[in-house]
Amino acid sequence: MKRRQFITLIGGAAAWPLVARAQQRPAMPMVGFLNAGSANGYEAMVAGFHQGLKETGYVAGHNVAVEYHWMEGQLDRAPAMVAELIRRQVAVIFANTPGNLAAKAATTTIPIVFSTGGDPVQMGLVASLSRPGGNVTGVTQMNAEVSPKRLGLAHELVPTATTIAILVNPNSPIAEPQVRELQAAARTLGLQLHVVHASTERDFDTVLARLGQLRAGPLVISADSFFNNRSKLLAELTLRHAVPAIYEDRAFAEAGGLMTYGGRTPDMYRIAGAYVGRILKGERPADLPVQQGTRVELIINLKTAKALGLSIPLPLLGRADEVIE
Repeated sequence: MKRRQFITLIGGAAAWPLVARAQQRPAMPMVGFLNAGSANGYEAMVAGFHQGLKETGYVAGHNVAVEYHWMEGQLDRAPAMVAELIRRQVAVIFANTPGNLAAKAATTTIPIVFSTGGDPVQMGLVASLSRPGGNVTGVTQMNAEVSPKRLGLAHELVPTATTIAILVNPNSPIAEPQVRELQAAARTLGLQLHVVHASTERDFDTVLARLGQLRAGPLVISADSFFNNRSKLLAELTLRHAVPAIYEDRAFAEAGGLMTYGGRTPDMYRIAGAYVGRILKGERPADLPVQQGTRVELIINLKTAKALGLSIPLPLLGRADEVIE
């Protein structure tokens, strides 16, 4: 036997135990992360999700893999993306709306953890908040339910306005419930509600320019993942067209929007990440009650108010959790 062949055989024999150990190592579980928005603008939410995983002992790339699928605002892509995650045999699917609805419709075996701003019972995601049942659980901020409070804040901000506009994404499953609740709240306050629609970025400029010309009063931006991903753009355009607006996402006020009122979305994603970790450890979604975000904060951008020529009423200013100057 030639010396080169002998060395090759010895080296191969030495590697056999390593190969065997690698083959025996359990496969890393894969989590499917499905989101209606895009990666750009969701960094804080993704960080919150990973923090939740870490709290339950999972670190991406170390003992769990996370596969991201972003709809980029094209909500009709949800079913195809869910089908791909199922084909990939993910251990858990985490999705916001409408991906969570598509996932529930597609599988009864793969655990699903959702995040939503709507009522998950009304949406058909779970049987009840305390006993979700089936393969689905998650976390909600009930931002749709907070929408009437945003309407009240908008009225308090501009009490002389008789009409308040609401911007909704007609493609969103939670748009219609929000409109119904806002219409009821508007009637209670003796206000008229002017509903405007936007489902693409191009719509924003057209809609806001028209509202600025009509001077339709303040604008309430409905809770929606498509809008969340574009908070900074909405802030810029509402200021440019002199439309006093209130939204749920604090990034809106930080980017120059007038006011925000809502929960902290990164906290919601952290809770969801922890639920994913607990399911990976063997807990059943049916045994994990739906978590509700309880922390709601009011942020007012005083610099924007001055630019719009608005004086913030002192009682409203006093209730603000944060004032940006």
